[in-house]
Parts: sequence; structure tokens; C-alpha cells
Amino acid sequence: MLTADMYAPGKIRLIDVPEPVLDPTPPAGMSGQIIFQPETTCLCGSDLPYFNGWDEWPIEQGHSLHEMIGTITATNGKRWRVGERVLAVPLMQQGLSERFVLDENRAIRIATNVPEEQALMAQPLGTAIYALKKLPNMLDRDVAIVGQGPMGQLMNAALSNMGARRVIGIDLIESRLQVSRKMGATDTVCNSKVDAVDAVKEILGGDLPDVVVECVGHKDQQLNLCIDLCKRDSQLLCFGVPPQFLNGLRWRDLFFKNVTVYTSVNPDFHRDFPLAMRWIEEGRIDVAPIITHTYPLAKLQEAFELFRDRKDGAIKVIVNFPSRKAQ
Repeated sequence: MLTADMYAPGKIRLIDVPEPVLDPTPPAGMSGQIIFQPETTCLCGSDLPYFNGWDEWPIEQGHSLHEMIGTITATNGKRWRVGERVLAVPLMQQGLSERFVLDENRAIRIATNVPEEQALMAQPLGTAIYALKKLPNMLDRDVAIVGQGPMGQLMNAALSNMGARRVIGIDLIESRLQVSRKMGATDTVCNSKVDAVDAVKEILGGDLPDVVVECVGHKDQQLNLCIDLCKRDSQLLCFGVPPQFLNGLRWRDLFFKNVTVYTSVNPDFHRDFPLAMRWIEEGRIDVAPIITHTYPLAKLQEAFELFRDRKDGAIKVIVNFPSRKAQ
């Protein structure tokens, strides 16, 4: 069986490892386990620190992949049957293997009335829904979303669906902003060409947004820009995964604006991911515009490089495992 080995910064290969085996009975405190076989998967920005070289947590075999649909090949629990196809989320993003053991509660049913690549988007969309539930009522509010990668685009769609008056997408890359309007943004700002704060004020008639969402994270995080975009008594949602330490963060500016800060991680498998799947299934959100590229597992290195370098208009990059051919 193949699994991923990120053996050097920016380098990934597939190596042979033994097949996973279930215990005859579930571990104490767990209702059951499954052996999950990924088939349709996609890359996420939170996979890139592992690919680029990560010094805060150990990089292990199977890093890094966590958005996937596939088949249950074995179980010692009662929730699923062998052969059922589900969306699953591995622990610690160690899902870049042909098969792995997983708690049966970390899987949900998949919509069957949309292409599988679209149903797969319920995983990232579920993380957006979980985060947005923390904010006040969004009806008639002006929102700026800094970062128009996959998560920023899903934030556009979700906030538009929740009734925001203006959804302003901000990004350095013009090609991403061309997708933003398809995903619910009412306005876009390319801050590699103009000053983002001035542009947003012009859009809002001299005002600043009620809510600002940071969707960049990691070493490229844009919290200082978000602080500049916040008006007094506004809300800031820090969605992008941050580095351990934020050097140069202008926290005092945030403090004196009296901004309420929200953070978000670890959605609920019983509510957030199923709700996201339902939104896609019912057509409330069209995720098709963000799916831009597809690669076979054999071209995993190329897929990661394209996604990391944001080439060719890449937003969501699908990686298909060999097992998908058997469907």
C-alpha cells in the first residue's frame, strides 16, 4: 500500500507501507472504527506548511491530506457498512495514504445528485459554516474577506447566502478575483494594484466594513491589513490557521478600535459538515467555480507545486487516487 513521505521541503514521494488492520473490537470510549479508502481528494492551504517544511509539529508519513471521499473497506462498528461511500476527515491531516484507520464518527454521507468533486467541497464549506455561526446576524451587513483562495471563496458564498449586503473579496491575485463574483462577492479589490483600505472605503461610501474575515493564515497571514479594515466596534473573524507567533501584530490598534475577535477550528461532524453537504445538495451554494484542476495521485508532486505557487488560476486542486478507476 502507498503512503506519502514528505522527505524534504517541497518534496513528496509515495512509499510502500503495510496495510492497516482493525482491532477486533473498538478501542475503549470509541463506538467503532473503519478502514477508509480515499478516492476523490483535494488540496487545502493547511496542507502546504507540511509540504513547504513545518517546524512546529512533526511531519509524519501520510501528511498531508484531509479533504476526501472514498469507500469503507472494513469496520468493527455499527454505523457504516463495508462498501459504503462517505466523506471522511482523518486525524492530524494524515490522510495521504491508499487506506487508513479512522473513527467511524469522522465520516458523513455524501450527496449523490451532484458531481463527486462538488460533494467533496462540503468538508471545507463545513469549516466555514462552523466559523460563521459564531458571528452575529449577517443580514444587511457589509463584509470584507481578505484572501480569495478556496476558503475565501467559500466564505463569499456562505455570507452571500446568509444575507450580507456587500461581500468584498480582497486578494493580491487578479485571476482569483475573477472567480469571486461567481462565488457571491458583490465587489472585488486587487490589493497588489490599489490600497485595500482606500478601495473598500470607496465601495462603501467612505465607511469601513461591519465584519472582516482573515482567510490567508500561516506565514502569509494578513491580520494587520484586517485591523486597518476594521472600524470601531466591528467584528474580526480570524479564520486562516496562524503561525505559533505573530511578529509585528498591531494588537493595540485592534484594542483601541474595540473590535471583537473570533477564532475557529474543529467543526462538528454531526452538524457542520452535514449542513454543508445539504447546502450543496440543495443547490444553495454552487461550488463548481472554485474547482480548477485535477491530477492523478501519480502526479502528486506536480499538484502540490501548482497549488503552492498559485499558477494557472489554481484554486481547488483535485487529486484522484487509483481506486477511483474501479468505480
